[in-house]
Amino acid sequence: MLVKMEAGEDVDREAFRERVAQDLDEIIRLQFEAGIDIGGEGELPRIGFSNYVKDRMTGFGGEGQRGAPMDYTRFPKYLELKMQIREDEQGQLAKTGSTYVLPEAQDRVVYDSELVAVKEEMELFAGGLARARENGKAFAETFVTAATPGIVSTTLLRSKDNPAYADDREYVMDLARELRQEYEYVVEQGHVLQLDAPDLAFERQLMFRERPLEEFLERFEMHIEALNEALVNIPADRVRLHVCWGNSDSPHFDDVDLEPLLSRLYEAQVGGISLPGANPRHQHEYKLFAKYPPPESMAVIPGVIDVSYNYLEHPEVVADRICNYADAIGDPTRVIASTDCGFGTFAGYTLVAEDVAWAKLGVLAEGAALATERLFS
Repeated sequence: MLVKMEAGEDVDREAFRERVAQDLDEIIRLQFEAGIDIGGEGELPRIGFSNYVKDRMTGFGGEGQRGAPMDYTRFPKYLELKMQIREDEQGQLAKTGSTYVLPEAQDRVVYDSELVAVKEEMELFAGGLARARENGKAFAETFVTAATPGIVSTTLLRSKDNPAYADDREYVMDLARELRQEYEYVVEQGHVLQLDAPDLAFERQLMFRERPLEEFLERFEMHIEALNEALVNIPADRVRLHVCWGNSDSPHFDDVDLEPLLSRLYEAQVGGISLPGANPRHQHEYKLFAKYPPPESMAVIPGVIDVSYNYLEHPEVVADRICNYADAIGDPTRVIASTDCGFGTFAGYTLVAEDVAWAKLGVLAEGAALATERLFS
């Protein structure tokens, strides 16, 4: 349904709502079965984790030229392989879905003042949670994701002819003011807000692929400033920030190291930072939390499950990863075990089989139980 809507085909909205509600019941049930404590709604009504914004704001149009990450140019045979898989398995999505073709900001961007889409999404999630409570099930906490001003600005690019913004800074800060409405509404509904910001790491090998690290870090700091502007009315402990290098099974050879980023991330007015820790290119970076201790009020949410391959981690491996972070931080009560990223960040984009994904979440819970026993016994 999402792909059809994205391609401009007519889809019955009531039938769509019913399908989302049914699927929400299923994923909520499966999260409980897996042993998940902090549950989410899986972004089910959205085409993607970041590009959904174009459907909630005016000012976008045309087609932006985003380019390709360095992995594709450094490893052309990898690109050839991925394009063949995409053509074979994803059919028309690669050609029609805005997963790969994105509009740009051609005028001032303005969020829907009625908040229709986010209200519908939160209403659907509330319905699923209410039905779960009728069966005696409740999460310790719930979270809802949203795109940051930074990732919107680097995926839905500012047109060079945009009359509303003289430069990217004006665009990013305006996005912060507009997206604030969505953020505040999510928190008002009782959920923790998870802000997804791959721009703070992945963008180094895309938008800044041929430019000095210092330029990327300047943009990084501007994105943190915009993020804090958007969160000015939300208590930090109700927000968590997810930063990643993308959830692809690519080589990641040109990923920026975490070290120059970590202390800068602590400037974000959030109560927790989520980072990949199972990604083989970054597994070692838990050690940096001893060198650069996070603020005492900040939780660390390491990914201890990889979302890009179908190997099923052993619970002991997961427990080891959790304990490594707990030891580095020095306080296991501030560690929340998670996945590296989302399993399905765009409709139709799948790397891990559905049954394997749920098994991985079950292993996440098993590993967390083992680590808890080790750290608190």
